[in-house]
Amino acid sequence: MLLRGKNAIVTGGSQGIGTSTSLELAREGANICLTYRKHEEEAFKITDKIEKMGRKAIALQCDTSSFIEAEQVVKTAVDAFGSLDILVNNAGMNWDGVFWKMTEEQWDRVLEVNLKGYFNFTRQIVPLLKAQKSGKIVNVTSINGLRGKFGQTNYSASKAGIIGFTKALAKEMGAFGINVNAVAPGLIETAMLREAEARDKIIELALDEIVLKRVGQPEDLAHVIVFLASQKARHITGEVIKVDGGQYI
Repeated sequence: MLLRGKNAIVTGGSQGIGTSTSLELAREGANICLTYRKHEEEAFKITDKIEKMGRKAIALQCDTSSFIEAEQVVKTAVDAFGSLDILVNNAGMNWDGVFWKMTEEQWDRVLEVNLKGYFNFTRQIVPLLKAQKSGKIVNVTSINGLRGKFGQTNYSASKAGIIGFTKALAKEMGAFGINVNAVAPGLIETAMLREAEARDKIIELALDEIVLKRVGQPEDLAHVIVFLASQKARHITGEVIKVDGGQYI
């Protein structure tokens, strides 16, 4: 197992990419602390699955945009596991609309969750990783942070910010043996997509772009995240790896 004895936090772990990532990290030996905001029942189903693998698992409710709540999650995870080795910043949201109709609330909330949320958790865990001179941070961004998307100025800006954040932090953390990378998914089959009003149209337009002609699955991201969280990626840092079936190109 790639991650035997390691301890990880996965934000937004109760659905989609976060769920698959939590389970894949656990299969490779990691103990998991996952956060959720609304989906309590789903979160505890995941911790049950992880515990059946013989790992430790805790689920904590958290608004990732809150610095204080992020601090409490990290403290609770350290108390439970003794140390931390991996942070997967995944919790995010979208609140779409064309820019000329976008409200201040739409802009602020998406930036608070998608960008400030990553700062909140990373700021809490970095001193711990720095002290032990090891650790892996993986940030989930989006190909729309690289190219922009109509109707998503707030979302695209937040995801572009994550890319800059990843690269700058990698430069600061390298001397302490900490790897910082990002994964940039294209269209992924998640609850957000399944519940979208224009789901069929969204998929149709995406498949026109996707070279592999299939919608990505959460596990496609999870496998790459596990690799980046392992020692197999020890000489990779500051990178943004697209996991999009060729949608970006």
